[in-house]
Amino acid sequence: MQANDLKVIRPPEKESDFHRHPDLGYEEQIDEGFIRFLEHGAPHQLIRWHFHEEYELHLITETKGKVFVGDYIGHFQPGQLVLTGPHLPHNWISTEYPDGQDRVEVRDKVLQFRREPLVRSAELIPEMRSLMNFLDRAANGVEFYGISAQVEAMMDRIKVSTGMDRLANFVELMAVLAKHDNYRLLSSIQLQSRDDQHHLDEISEIVGYVSEHYATNFNMAEVAEKFGMSESRFSRYFRKATGNTFTDFVTRMRINKASQLLLDTDQYISTICYSVGFNNVANFNRRFMEVRGMTPSEFRKNGKLRY
Repeated sequence: MQANDLKVIRPPEKESDFHRHPDLGYEEQIDEGFIRFLEHGAPHQLIRWHFHEEYELHLITETKGKVFVGDYIGHFQPGQLVLTGPHLPHNWISTEYPDGQDRVEVRDKVLQFRREPLVRSAELIPEMRSLMNFLDRAANGVEFYGISAQVEAMMDRIKVSTGMDRLANFVELMAVLAKHDNYRLLSSIQLQSRDDQHHLDEISEIVGYVSEHYATNFNMAEVAEKFGMSESRFSRYFRKATGNTFTDFVTRMRINKASQLLLDTDQYISTICYSVGFNNVANFNRRFMEVRGMTPSEFRKNGKLRY
């Protein structure tokens, strides 16, 4: 097969309004509200590789299995709590049911909410602005630890409340999550800079350059020179701004690109290896295992379960 002769895997399904019928587990549509509560069991027709325009806070209450968020593949069990951002594909596939059962009545508790009302609120209410910084993490998917029981109780209060009470309960929940520091991003790359706008613009330009040239053969000294820094100063600056060494950042970016190709095409693994900037397959396999915890072929095989 030639490098450009690709079989494209079908994309995630976009969730439409007809999926949100109460018979499938959604609550009745609230005309004046932007917060939607959902719960359903397993197996269930809503369990599929999909995306939607809303944020989604997703709590697993029963079963174990595999979770897919963007290009992340991992395992889940009761208590897993994940926030996904708009248009981020996701799916939870149950493979182990409790006590030998073949189904459960309630597997997930979910809140979905739209971004636009929160953005407009933050423009008028300064106290809301910190919430937007928190929600920006969800573009990569966020998994929270040690807070599931508290969040479940708050989600249950939202479920049975309406009007201002529901909004107040929702804002309280967002505040709790925003302050919770025991979490991980399910994507490999995330800027962590808290510097002023000039430094944010500068590091964004550097990251943009790396993103554009990740498949070429370059080193830190060349990039440092391009941006008018010594190699040692650039190294300190980059690590402070991104939380990664330059080498680790480039490696993770290349692995991310490779992961997308493994999931979305049937290119040979060796072809993918060289196309994302690695010089040999053995090093690619080793680095992929370090980042993803599995080989490229295992990652591709597991990825097929998304559907």
